[in-house]
Amino acid sequence: MADDNKRWGIVYCPKSGVLKPGKKWTRIEKCLKEKGVCYDHVQSENAKSVERLVKMMINNGYTTIIIVGGDSALNEALNCLMHTEKDVREQIALGVIPNGTMNDFARFWDFKENDIEDTVSRLCRHRVRKIDVGCIRYNNQQGERCRRYFLNCVCIGLVASVMKLRRRANNVPGLRTLSFIPSTLLMIFQRLEYKMRLRIESDVIDRKVMTVCIGNAKGYGFTPNAVPYNGLLDVSVVYHPQVAQLVEGFYLLYSGKILNHGSVHPYRTNEVVIEKAERALIGVDGRIMNSPVGTFKVQVEQEVVNFLI
Repeated sequence: MADDNKRWGIVYCPKSGVLKPGKKWTRIEKCLKEKGVCYDHVQSENAKSVERLVKMMINNGYTTIIIVGGDSALNEALNCLMHTEKDVREQIALGVIPNGTMNDFARFWDFKENDIEDTVSRLCRHRVRKIDVGCIRYNNQQGERCRRYFLNCVCIGLVASVMKLRRRANNVPGLRTLSFIPSTLLMIFQRLEYKMRLRIESDVIDRKVMTVCIGNAKGYGFTPNAVPYNGLLDVSVVYHPQVAQLVEGFYLLYSGKILNHGSVHPYRTNEVVIEKAERALIGVDGRIMNSPVGTFKVQVEQEVVNFLI
């Protein structure tokens, strides 16, 4: 059992593709001791074990749970929290020390991966904000009703394919820093498009689409204006750009101005219904999920998680 409500429970998720994963934890541990933080920590064997470890910490009375990891690890922790009884969840504050392949949600709150001292100092202040989470509701291959929660975004189509490629490259030591290159080349030259049918409010989109990003936060640059505290989701539907527009799109994406591109059609809503997305991969907070069967919905749930900012 946790000794008191001030003791942190920390789940350390080593970064894949790094030759000395323990080096980062040594730095974090030193900083925690210097700040006088009382904590217990466990190390995850893989991303799928995070949910189990967070559940163990909840059952043992920890009310401050810190994830040392990236978007996927945070997503596992979130889903554990969201499947916990509401009165228990409301007593728990979730925090992050970024240490992943992608740290988009941490960057939204201006947590920097290489500035451990600043991150720990901010976490020590225990400033809590109630935040929204997204939820994808679907039927699985067995016909069971399922739901998966997310902090950052759901991506359908090309962006999910890029995420899958980046993750594979990051699992190979030495290729981590180069993974951006093949991912970018895929985005520019692999001109994929998917037949989709979407309902967003009163609008129906029934045509070939390159990618759709539904963001509770920045969505890896595709929903740059999304914030996880307004009760709404930002949606970017990207039609197939001309070759000459690809370079412009690449520049606008990485400068945070993708919504200015002529092939990007933005929406703001609290629900998106996806009736068809033929052959398209679906990514949830950077991890590829099993394809839903039939129609599925993406919705927002307002102010349901305590997050340390």
